[in-house]
Amino acid sequence: MSKHRSIDVHELRPFGSNLRRPECVVATREAVFVPDWSGGVTQIAWDGSQQTVLPRRSHVNLRPNGIALCPDGSFLLANLGEEGGVWRLPRNGDLEPFLTEVDGVPLPPANFVITDASGRTWISVSTRARPRHRAWRPDHRDGFVVVVDEAGARIAAEGLHYTNEVRPDPAGSWLYVVETFAKRLSRFRITPAGELRARETVATLGAGCFPDGFEFDRDGAIWLTSLISNRLLRVADGDVQTILEDVNFPFVHAAEQAFAEGRLAPEHLGPIPGTTLQQLTSIAFAGPDGRTVMLGSLHATCLYRFRADVPGAAAV
Repeated sequence: MSKHRSIDVHELRPFGSNLRRPECVVATREAVFVPDWSGGVTQIAWDGSQQTVLPRRSHVNLRPNGIALCPDGSFLLANLGEEGGVWRLPRNGDLEPFLTEVDGVPLPPANFVITDASGRTWISVSTRARPRHRAWRPDHRDGFVVVVDEAGARIAAEGLHYTNEVRPDPAGSWLYVVETFAKRLSRFRITPAGELRARETVATLGAGCFPDGFEFDRDGAIWLTSLISNRLLRVADGDVQTILEDVNFPFVHAAEQAFAEGRLAPEHLGPIPGTTLQQLTSIAFAGPDGRTVMLGSLHATCLYRFRADVPGAAAV
């Protein structure tokens, strides 16, 4: 599989404005959607116009992290707020719970949510630890994945090392899972009954690479973002290529040392001095031809975009 050209950070162009923690990017041919940290979802059209959908009335402390666009136009929100769970937000703002417990136990703050072509919904929970940064350790493995289908909601995989984005491959045969603080991308075989089996390691990353979000391109390669080092990687045929990097090396070194010593803290995932990308978290292929790459982050107030040589895989 051919390599993609490298992208210089100066090629990046902003998209959107005044965004509040655009951690996750979901794209269609017509628009791009990002979570709004005040509790909703912002839609950005190609002409640059923006519209934010917020709950009309809510007692829930919503901190949407991952978002999913449903067939009826509503959104699923993976809530990092203290109430946790996954919530449905229609365009009219009438918020309702989608999933707030599994096996009779309240669902902790949820990281990511996605619905696949079979109608299953996959949810990642990074940790049960409170506060969450207690799990930012080399030896803490209490993340899990929930599946919701016609049989109900259940835990499909657990004992994961800080579960982040999860996503079925385009064929729907495997569920790929980011384990951020294992610096690893894993995958599980999806059975016809929606069970996860035969776990495999797809890629293990090196120093400074703490993976977060990913997408597939049309050629089957995986584009993977990295926190802390602000790297965009492309994984293909066992090879890991750096497509883009916006690295503050002293910042990365300090975070790596803290991680090795078991004292990684919120400041290590805070704003990064001297960089354009601010804790790179998410990628989506957007636009009519699927070749516009959109990048989301924890601390920027816009998305950043560039043109890729290859389009993304067809979206569900």
